[in-house]
Amino acid sequence: MRIVFMGTPTFAAAALHSILDAKLNVVAVYTQPPKPVGRGYEVTKSATHELAERHNIPVYYPKTLRSPEAYAELQALNPDICVVAAYGFILPQPVLDIPPLGCINIHGSLLPLWRGAAPIQHSILAGDTETGITIMKMDIGMDTGDMLYKRSVPITPTTTSQMLFDELAILGGKMIVDYLHLPDRYPPAPQPIKGVTLAPKIDKSMAQLDWRKTAVELDRQLRAFTPWPGAFTTYNNIILKIGGLKIIPDNHTQTPGTILNDQLHIACGNGTVLAITALQRPGGKMLSTPEFLKGFEIKPGQHLDTGSNR
Repeated sequence: MRIVFMGTPTFAAAALHSILDAKLNVVAVYTQPPKPVGRGYEVTKSATHELAERHNIPVYYPKTLRSPEAYAELQALNPDICVVAAYGFILPQPVLDIPPLGCINIHGSLLPLWRGAAPIQHSILAGDTETGITIMKMDIGMDTGDMLYKRSVPITPTTTSQMLFDELAILGGKMIVDYLHLPDRYPPAPQPIKGVTLAPKIDKSMAQLDWRKTAVELDRQLRAFTPWPGAFTTYNNIILKIGGLKIIPDNHTQTPGTILNDQLHIACGNGTVLAITALQRPGGKMLSTPEFLKGFEIKPGQHLDTGSNR
């Protein structure tokens, strides 16, 4: 079987690693072009790109797949199947039609839940108690194709996006190898019409804590946006990154966002309370609350911004 792998971040690289460990025949890798990253804007190859090069696999990074040249380039590779994981491009129909065994996607949710770019974060935000991987046959829609293979994992009250990414990356790698070894064992099943939810791309503004939400909702928000883009709040127009929250079994009658005491217990929606346990000022380090307050005064009775202008 001639496999063309399409993927970009570490989630995809984990799947490629599993496929290579299984000694399957990857004839080429498609990934996003190298991009400038970090404060120095150093042009950096994706995790999948670097892994492919270490294994001497040809790497392609076209700026678009919607051109006759891109179709011809892929067709010349004569793939039997394309495996896709967090590639970053929607595959147009002419690309989907090239491999006779189809384009198979490793999607980080239990479809039809959380179709879209950020299923892991949205599953935590929504308070789901489980998620998983769906191996699916791609069609022209956004994660609408037939399901082939599903496995679930729990989401606990302490699960962060990073933890879930790591767990699902390993699971997705194992599952795609299972599928590639015996594809006939996994017959396609249409997705249910009911129960569809969408997981649009994450914007940094979504990580601002809105203290009008309940303590449980805000705790989910922190975990969903750990490590990226990182939950934050503002105090006197200063952005403070939040590194830890703890739900306090207490209640209040204050305006949400009110700083209740010198331990940074914060009034949240529906009378609930959260303690900020770690935070960071611009240009500083993430510190525990007692250490942070030694060098930064936050007065009880004052307010954190609720983000109401969003």
